[in-house]
Amino acid sequence: MKFTGCPSPSAMRVATSRAAHQILEDDLVFKDPFAIASLGSANAASLMREPMVQNDVPSRSMRAGIVARSRFAEDHLLKAIANGTVQYGVVGAGLDTWALRSASTLPAVTTFELDQPSMQKWKTDLYTDNGWAQPASLRYVATDLREMTSVDGLLAGGADLAKPVSLSVLGVLVYLCNDVVEREIAALQQLAPGSTVTLDYRLDEAQLHPVERVMMQFTASMMAAGGEPWQSSCTPERMRELLSFAGFEVDEDLGPAELNARYFAGRRDGLQIAGGGFRYLSAVKR
Repeated sequence: MKFTGCPSPSAMRVATSRAAHQILEDDLVFKDPFAIASLGSANAASLMREPMVQNDVPSRSMRAGIVARSRFAEDHLLKAIANGTVQYGVVGAGLDTWALRSASTLPAVTTFELDQPSMQKWKTDLYTDNGWAQPASLRYVATDLREMTSVDGLLAGGADLAKPVSLSVLGVLVYLCNDVVEREIAALQQLAPGSTVTLDYRLDEAQLHPVERVMMQFTASMMAAGGEPWQSSCTPERMRELLSFAGFEVDEDLGPAELNARYFAGRRDGLQIAGGGFRYLSAVKR
């Protein structure tokens, strides 16, 4: 199935997985009433006409990983909001719909969507086409992490760094080189105590089972062929060290087995993440 229009293939891939989840699974791990329409009318119609194209084994595993990481991040976000945080930064927001879904229930939470200008232009046009009003609490901030950090983006968007921020960095770090990843994490030291971050990172291949390593290399080659090569990887020990230098204490650092147990246990449809190539982490600024 070919999707068109979106300037970011990875953003469309993630959004398509979230949308397919709404169609193909009855027991939803991640509920998103805007997911299908967020693809754009032509892409949404294509998915609804042929949803089973998204149900082969690799697509199911990718879908499980994406909905699990989205749920993981928003579970931690809601915990932060319950503790008083009212600023949420979504790095590499793509077609994320949190701002739409929360506009009426959590209007006091300001959402800063940090992404490439071309992606944001496509998204705002999509909102117009769908008749969706931009939430008053949503701020777009043009951000290229190769040239600036997410903290720079938050400042440019008017965030108050004297107060806690909840930051989501999903599907982003793997596309940056290791030096840029380290710079990005080091910049988090500027955030106020009580700030939180959720992120995913590619596990260093040396720590993978040989079969998982082959799976990871195959997927990496597909990403490179699509023009979005993976560039970084890390060990849990090094990621914990980087975050510690920035003043963050890791709360959870989970692999697929832990996420499968948390979100997919006992499912009759067998939906789960296959392979251990990525880890999903949450941390708190002390």
